Amino acid sequence: MSAQPSASMPVAPAGPAATAPPSSTAVLVRTLRGSFLVAGGIAFLASIAGFAAAGWLGVVSALIGAIVAVVFLGMTAASILVANRFTITAFFAIVLGAWLIKFALFLVLAVVLRDQAWISAPVLFLTLIGGVVGSLVVDLVVVARMRMPTVSDIELPGNTVSVSPGARNDRSSA
Repeated sequence: MSAQPSASMPVAPAGPAATAPPSSTAVLVRTLRGSFLVAGGIAFLASIAGFAAAGWLGVVSALIGAIVAVVFLGMTAASILVANRFTITAFFAIVLGAWLIKFALFLVLAVVLRDQAWISAPVLFLTLIGGVVGSLVVDLVVVARMRMPTVSDIELPGNTVSVSPGARNDRSSA
């Protein structure tokens, strides 16, 4: 038996095509970049509004709110980017684990920051809401502008890669 495949045998792609990232990677990377930019803008604007409303307590609260918003919103996209490299079971475990960590972290932060004298609760709350709304706008814009097929990253029956460009595939002639 020959070690080389014959022209009629389908061959799995080798090299970069075999390890190509999922098509959703581009969407997630653009979402992360956009979210970081929007969070920076929100931190700047909320700091100015916070200073006007509550002095330096408002600035600190606005910066904490913007940091918490960007960490929480970026954690989901980052976990999906990491999870894309694993099996489907590991994918869901990683994404669900990130959501559980975010939930627990949110509860801890809410309890810890609730009664702090150095926090302006209204500024913190409004900055968090601004961060969430800003991230949703970024998600909407990125998804609306992406040119991605409804079904991607799939191999249909009969689509095989031949050994050489001119090789004949027996399945296609049937």
